[in-house]
Amino acid sequence: MHPAYSVIIFTTISGAGYGLLTLAALGMAFGLLPVSPSFMIVLLGISIALVTIGLFSSMTHLGHPERAWRAVSQWRSSWLSREGLFALLTYIPTGLLGLSYIFEIGVELRPILGLAAAILAMITVYCTGMIYASLKTIRAWYQPLTTPIYVVLSLLSGALLLLCLLAVGGEHSGLLVKFAIILCALSLLLKLAYWKKIDEAPYDYTVQQALGFPDAIKIAQVEPAHTQANFVMREMGYKVARSNSAKLRKLMVMLGFVVPFLCLAGVILMPVQMVPLMVILLLSHSVGLMVERWLFFAEAEHVVNLYY
Repeated sequence: MHPAYSVIIFTTISGAGYGLLTLAALGMAFGLLPVSPSFMIVLLGISIALVTIGLFSSMTHLGHPERAWRAVSQWRSSWLSREGLFALLTYIPTGLLGLSYIFEIGVELRPILGLAAAILAMITVYCTGMIYASLKTIRAWYQPLTTPIYVVLSLLSGALLLLCLLAVGGEHSGLLVKFAIILCALSLLLKLAYWKKIDEAPYDYTVQQALGFPDAIKIAQVEPAHTQANFVMREMGYKVARSNSAKLRKLMVMLGFVVPFLCLAGVILMPVQMVPLMVILLLSHSVGLMVERWLFFAEAEHVVNLYY
């Protein structure tokens, strides 16, 4: 599949935004986040800004962005519509939570609003993962690990961003550091298992199955359908060399997981160096996550390639 940069930016930035929103809202709801009301407003504002930037970025990939609102109407059958619907719903409790901090009202409702915002944020990320996991025509995505990886990576990127913001604000959360280390290890294990699964899975989709015929029927292509490349070939026929893919996987593991893990361990051992380590950690993970998302699309093979 062609790695559309608008979708890569959307899933990366919005995933970090939803992860940050989830952890900040849960930390506030259960009293686990040592921040002032003004700092909580900053956290909510940054998370909503990231989510909004990601959503607008995804709209640039559409042929008619002005019609994007119509997609919500198909929520009964489309994971894309469900994602859009829950993305809009997430704004409601998040906005009310922000207003309660700005105007110091509805203090008793903050835990409920925080819990609602966190749940809706994670449901939105789950729907994003299911958009790809539900596509039977792409074997690399049509598997049970696709959606959990989206959810865990969202929480990991959100946790690292939250740790960085806390460090800049002069705050620290030992519990969040330990949680981020667990998420880092879990994300790596899930990603390695995902790569192993797609590498070992046989490409057993035949032309007959793609066209809906029994395998006993012989089908031969008489001549090419086109004399030059078309839209389907550009979007669905993207190829990445196996050697390049292996190099990018190693780069992604190093930047996305190993460097953040070492930085988190350094924060525990040397808390006085927390701000520099957090900045290095966040930058490294962001680049690694971009590489991971690029590979997610580039390594996916659509069954339509059988035709071409």
